[in-house]
Amino acid sequence: MDKEQGGQGQHARVLDALGPAITAGDYPPGSVLRTDELEQRYAVSRTVVREVIRVLESMHLVASRRRVGVTVLPAEEWNVYDPRVIRWRLAGPDRPRQLRSLTVLRSAVEPVAAGLAARLATPEQCAELTSHALGMVATSRGRQLAEYLVHDVAFHRVILRASGNEMFARLGDVVAGVLTGRTQHGVMFADPDPAAVTLHVRVAEAVRERDAERAESLTREIVTGAMAELDVLAP
Repeated sequence: MDKEQGGQGQHARVLDALGPAITAGDYPPGSVLRTDELEQRYAVSRTVVREVIRVLESMHLVASRRRVGVTVLPAEEWNVYDPRVIRWRLAGPDRPRQLRSLTVLRSAVEPVAAGLAARLATPEQCAELTSHALGMVATSRGRQLAEYLVHDVAFHRVILRASGNEMFARLGDVVAGVLTGRTQHGVMFADPDPAAVTLHVRVAEAVRERDAERAESLTREIVTGAMAELDVLAP
């Protein structure tokens, strides 16, 4: 491993330790992070620590203040849409509340996006939706959650992108984060709910048939079902 790769590895290691510690509340708002202490704790150079701090600042998790140091910011100021912040929060003690927050966001956005997709999706996007819906069917039995997740994430990314709204499209990483977090942290049944799988197939059909009202209604059923699953698996 060359020096540059070693530095990148150290940067990732410190970021993946410090970021989750902040989002989990190990460093309460107002806590001051001392760069010299971080250097010693993680056995890295000051350059690596400064690079990590810059990334955390870009997420609004911390702020550097002259004569004060690096201060942890309150959660209200965090960039909660950053995929890494989502991943860290889902790995922490606040996972159930975070999952609900993200699912409420999905409930507000995805049905509308599906309705727009039914009006605006290209033939290629319709074919993608059908392909991933069928992929979900094929992997929905036999404890194939990792394989199922690939198609599930791709399906919802296509819906958001096919809406023609660039703001919705940018939420693809957010939806991918919540779907991945549910799987990685066991907030899923061993096999997906057959009714939910069927709903995805029906959404793909509605989009292909340009039935905006049905696409929106079916997608609302999907996210409502996802919230009901949380009530069982992450109370």
